[in-house]
Amino acid sequence: MNHVVKTTGLTKRVKGKNLVTDINLHIQKGEIYGFLGQNGAGKTTIMKMLTGITKPTSGEIELFGQMLNERSKTVLKRVGSIIEYPILFEHLTALENLKLHCEYLGYYDEKGMKHALDMVHLRGIEDKKVKEFSLGMKQRLGFARAIVVKPELIILDEPTNGLDPIGIKDIRDLIFMLNKEYGITFLLSSHILGEIEQVADRIGVIKDGRLLNEVALADIRNQQTDYIELLTTNAEKTVYLLEKELHISNMKIIQGNRIRIYDLSHTQNDISKLLIQNDIGLEEIQKHSSSLEDYFYKQINGGGLDD
Repeated sequence: MNHVVKTTGLTKRVKGKNLVTDINLHIQKGEIYGFLGQNGAGKTTIMKMLTGITKPTSGEIELFGQMLNERSKTVLKRVGSIIEYPILFEHLTALENLKLHCEYLGYYDEKGMKHALDMVHLRGIEDKKVKEFSLGMKQRLGFARAIVVKPELIILDEPTNGLDPIGIKDIRDLIFMLNKEYGITFLLSSHILGEIEQVADRIGVIKDGRLLNEVALADIRNQQTDYIELLTTNAEKTVYLLEKELHISNMKIIQGNRIRIYDLSHTQNDISKLLIQNDIGLEEIQKHSSSLEDYFYKQINGGGLDD
């Protein structure tokens, strides 16, 4: 398989504590790979090691089939990134920031730099200093810096942080365009599960510094099931009536008086009518589809794809 990123036993320890442990990561060429994990799970630590910012305590990193080490400046030129908050020169303009970055990488195409600013909607501000930028504008400039040399792999840690809904859509569309038209591989993290769900081909779920699973979004969608969820005043009596009168058996009480029904042979109206006829209070009833959020919480609470 053609991997752009592959890690084996990747571990980072600080002051005797493992931040990440035994990470075996696989990112395929041309895919958008999403990191999912709660704050402090280890996503940023892994990204820092992949970009050479932080050295691993143990384990191996391969980028484009080459082992990453102290002499890997050439291979890192093929990687663009925003890790945590983009570090910018506040006294310089957006274009001057890009020129400095590109000079370090040996890239001298000023037309390409202006095109990158165009792509993130930062043209027409040539004389404005970065210190006058809003948080969202700085995030856009960080993205422009990540893409300006047309890298083969782009690593983005919370790329939509600080952006308004229009800015979030712009960045999402830009990721799609760069991936589809230029074949750029993406690794990105977000605390907004819906954002990952909209862009990623595959995800890696991280908890407490360990990679729990890597799975294609298509596989999750194939296992999604619709269900009816209701909140009643008497869950046990409700379950009894559903089994006896409507012959529904595929259901479970998930918390308190909340019931999830997976057998959809009867409508919400059938269920509501039955409860009303038997003097059971119905506080909520709604049809749902399972989502990436359901899968994620199932994973971090010890479940698996096939559970």
